[in-house]
Order: sequence, then C-alpha cells, then structure tokens
Amino acid sequence: MRTSAYDTLRRRAAERIGERELDPLTDGDEIRAEVDRLVSAYQRRARAGDGVRPFRDPAELSDRLIDSLVGYGPLTPIIDRHDIEEVFIEGDRITFIDASGRLQALDAPSSEEENRQIVARILAGTNRRLDTSNPIEQARVLGGRARLTAVIPPVADRLSVTIRKYTVKNYDLGFLVEGEVLSHPAAAFLWAIAQASTTVLFSGPPGAGKTTLMSAYLRAVPPVRCMRICEEVRELDIPLVHGSFYEATPPTLDGGRRYTLRDLVKVVLAQRPDLICVGEVRGAEAFELTRAVNAGCGFACTIHADSAPAALVALVNSALMAGENVTERVLTRIFSTAIDFVVHLRRDQQGEGTGGIRRRVVEIVALTSGRQDGDFTADTLFRRERMGEPLLWTGVVPPPETVARVEWSLPDGVSVESILSGKWQPPS
Repeated sequence: MRTSAYDTLRRRAAERIGERELDPLTDGDEIRAEVDRLVSAYQRRARAGDGVRPFRDPAELSDRLIDSLVGYGPLTPIIDRHDIEEVFIEGDRITFIDASGRLQALDAPSSEEENRQIVARILAGTNRRLDTSNPIEQARVLGGRARLTAVIPPVADRLSVTIRKYTVKNYDLGFLVEGEVLSHPAAAFLWAIAQASTTVLFSGPPGAGKTTLMSAYLRAVPPVRCMRICEEVRELDIPLVHGSFYEATPPTLDGGRRYTLRDLVKVVLAQRPDLICVGEVRGAEAFELTRAVNAGCGFACTIHADSAPAALVALVNSALMAGENVTERVLTRIFSTAIDFVVHLRRDQQGEGTGGIRRRVVEIVALTSGRQDGDFTADTLFRRERMGEPLLWTGVVPPPETVARVEWSLPDGVSVESILSGKWQPPS
C-alpha cells in the first residue's frame, strides 16, 4: 500500500539520519541526498517486480519526506497560513479552524507516528518535553506565534494536540469597537478604569476572546504604572515601559523544581506592582490574588465561565484549590470587596457552519462592596440582549467609592457618567 510504503521509507530515512548524526538545521543537502537514494532504490525494486508498487511521482514523494523529516510535514501549509486560528491533531487526523470559523479536515495523508514526531520537533528548543513520564505539556511555540497543548497516552488514548495560533496582535480597544466586540461607550469605560487602580475579571467560554480583550485593556494602562504579567504559557504581547512578563516553567529532566503560576504571583507581589495580570486563572494562583488586595495593587485576569456570576464563583473555587485554611465564605467576602468589575464575553457561529465566529462582550458588571454575608452583589452597567444587538448602557453607575477612584485618574471635568452615556470619548 502506498501509505505504508511511505511510512516505511520515512522510518528508514529517519534511521539513516540518526545513524549519520545529521542535523536538520544544517545538513539539509545531505538529508535530501539520503532521501533521494532511498526513493530511487525503492523505485528500482518496484520496476524489477519486487512485489511493491512504484510511486507515480518520486520527486513529489521526496519533497514530502524532506518536509516531514526537517519541517512540519503535512502541518506546514496550515502553519504558514495567516487565516488559520487553531489546528487539532487526533491520532493520524488533522483538522483546523480558519478565520471564518469553519472546521475543515486536512487532505494530506499522515500517520500518528509522523504527527508525534512533528509535535516533538515543534517543541524542540522550548525546554519542554512530551513523553510517558510527562504526558501533558503546554508551550509557546513557532517563535512565539502559537500555543501548543499536547496530551499523549497513558492520559489520552492517542496523540491529542491543539495548536492555537496568535492571529490577534496589537489590537486596542478602538479596533475591538470596529469589530463590534464593544460599543464606543463601553470601550471608553474600559479605558477609564484602566487609568485607575481597579481590579477586572474577564470571563467567558474558551475561544470567546478573553485574552484579546484583556490585551487591549492593558494597552490602555498608563505606561508609568508597573505591570507584572504572569502566564502559564505566554500569550500576551503588549509593550511594557515599566514591568515585565513571567512564564511558568516545566519540571526539569531530572525532576527538579517547577515554578508554577502561583509561585509567579507570589514573587511579583514583592516587586512593587501597580497591576498584577494573570493570563488565565485556573487553580491555586487565585488565592495569591487575595494577597494583592492587601498589597493595595490592582489585578486583571481571565477565567473560564458561562456568565459573570459564574466567573466569581469559579474564582473562589480556584482559590480553594490552594488548600489554605480559609473557608469559601471568607474568600467570597474578600473577592466581593476586591473585584471592581467583571467583563463577560460570548461567542457563537453565524449560520449553519458557513458563517464566521462572532465574539462579543455581552455584559459588564460592577460589584458592590460592603456586604458581610459572604455573597456577591453586582449591578449591570452594560448589557447586550442578543449577539446581534448592540451593547448598551443600562443607566446604572458603579458604587460611589469606585466612581471616586476612577474619576481621580481622569482628565479634569470628565465624569464616569459622561463616559457611560457616550458623551465623552478618550483621546485616540
């Protein structure tokens, strides 16, 4: 069979490359010569009636083998395309989502073994490994252009990989208004609260645009403020004048210490931050944000949730994972006084799989502090009734103490209410 013959040739070529200790980065000509010799030998066997079928296009086969051995094989064309958002590998099957939101299958044949080796090549140089002792891995790959999440047996029943390409960069709040993610007043309001020391939670399901929106929000933060940005795998790409980025580290090959997201939040608290940003809160690092409250600095983070109230509950549950001797009631009270705003996003598919994905802010709520009964109370400032309808101000303003804190940082004569009502827009 043609596919099995290709796999046999590929395996033999890989063995020869290993035996000769050829480097794919520097020995490309020798690798090509080795592949050409193997393909020519196979073709001679086929013509001699050795029980194998010849390839119709040996040159095309050689190119495919070279691409697989020194490049990214069948992934190469979709990795290079700028309109691909996510790539999925499940065993020998490769699918991808393009910019319109359509899920498509890759026509080029592949095998699970080949895909596994390509994933290993993508991970090369990241200081991350994927093997039976470490069957789950995440890493920033392709020169920082994508995030890879990979799972292999025994955790998964087969190779399972998601590559999320960073198709969005340098987007500010104005750009998101043009894309109808936000309304003009809502964008102006986010700009205003970015000027002050506020705490904001960006929530939504996976792929709703939380990181993109938070990145735009952070671009509105005054450059003189010290931002410390902590992520499990770095995604945010914003210019920093004062501050730095921090990325969690994997365990070393000898089982040495791994610096977790919680460790990062701990250390940045000692670096006089004005704003702590956590790329995605999923676990015990949430507890360290309670210390940020006592330190008097703001924070911004994203969290998976299907509503703004659910996001607050998810934050508390994540903090409980720290295992500290603190009750849910106490954590709820701390966060209810610490969090100023929750910005919730949703996404949907237009049409029956033929339209694009819409990502929209559907709600911005302001938390009201001062309650002692261990519960969250919030007022909705902006609401979008349906995905196709506008994001409108409800007529509600944040609590007076929050308004005073925000207005302290605004230009003279500008009020929060004038921003909410759309009467004032920030300078472009």
